[in-house]
Amino acid sequence: MKNRKIATNTVMLMIFNIAKIVFPFITLPYLTRVLTTDTYGSVTYVKTVMTYMQILVDFGFVLSATKDIVKVRENKKKVGLVIGDTLIARIILGGIGLIIIIILTFILPILKNNVLYTILSYVVVFESIFLMDFLFRGIEKMHIITVRFILMKMISTILTFILIKSDSDMILIPILDIISSLMAVILVFYEIKKMNIRMHFSKIKNVFKSIKESFIYFLSNVASTSFNALSTIIIGIFVGTTEVAYWGVCMQIVGSIQACYTPISDGIYPEMIKSKNINLINKIVKIFIPIVIISCVLAYFLAEPGFWILGGKNYLEAVPIFRLLIPALFFGFFAILYGWPTLGAIGKTKETTFTTIISIIVYIILLIILICLKAFTLWNIAIARSITEFTLFGTRYLFYRKYKQLFNRE
Repeated sequence: MKNRKIATNTVMLMIFNIAKIVFPFITLPYLTRVLTTDTYGSVTYVKTVMTYMQILVDFGFVLSATKDIVKVRENKKKVGLVIGDTLIARIILGGIGLIIIIILTFILPILKNNVLYTILSYVVVFESIFLMDFLFRGIEKMHIITVRFILMKMISTILTFILIKSDSDMILIPILDIISSLMAVILVFYEIKKMNIRMHFSKIKNVFKSIKESFIYFLSNVASTSFNALSTIIIGIFVGTTEVAYWGVCMQIVGSIQACYTPISDGIYPEMIKSKNINLINKIVKIFIPIVIISCVLAYFLAEPGFWILGGKNYLEAVPIFRLLIPALFFGFFAILYGWPTLGAIGKTKETTFTTIISIIVYIILLIILICLKAFTLWNIAIARSITEFTLFGTRYLFYRKYKQLFNRE
């Protein structure tokens, strides 16, 4: 029964992540053709900034609150208390995020030129506060997350094809996301009501305590997000929107492939917290090593036709850049696997976060060196990105070896 539940949740998360891959790739070839490279670069840039805002609003609650839900899942009153405190905490963080976004529109040139687009994009981030993925992960009902996401993206994708025809329609992109996200929020609250769970709010000091406890997860998530997002933001400052568009397409493909790794990690995370059974990790490594290798080989040889399909001939210059990112795809799988599902399961939260921070420091140093040497090109950035992913995997694997005795082998 236990294995069946793990398998079911993993499959649902796999469907969820496949949907996360498929829907952007449905609209990508369309948007790269109806929008100019400069406009698409601006869209990519704003989206990248919003990834940081999303991390701020989430603040690691997808891990810390999930763990809290797992511990009290049989007590609906306590579940409602976790939901309430987490919701208040995220609303506070959402207010802070809005202030940051307003400040950034005065600092970053691309945001300054697209103020309304930026603010509307942040509304989508703020709406995500009410989606409560942590609840459904904690009670291991991943199908709710999956159905909600697919419904949300189907609506925005269909409306994208109907309404967006040129650069002048750019502002409609976040508006469509706002509408679809609102419908997803309604679905979430319907599911909570159906489960007869009532939200409760404790003292404000407990809310801030939950933020404090999630801070270590936040540091890890913001650092890991920086691998892709930081370079995009710097490219927009030092190079231009066309290069942002090229890098953005590469990062969308890399991110989509790495999204396939996430359901495996998320699917075993609750079970690893409970059992700490290292045999589960070892089994997954043996199964997926050949799959990851084959996927990387295919990614290399199919890169050119893939970029032509997704972006058209204007984006073929990005093919060599993407190929230099393939090592990041390989090491990325093992970096994720030996992170939260492995080290996090035995309470090594600080160590897991430390590996991420060390890796992003390495990445920042490499980027600074490239800027100082006037070698800040997309090719060199891609090489630095792959080196960083290897660093992340290597440090996490070393910690796994160090604390190997803390795992069960049943």
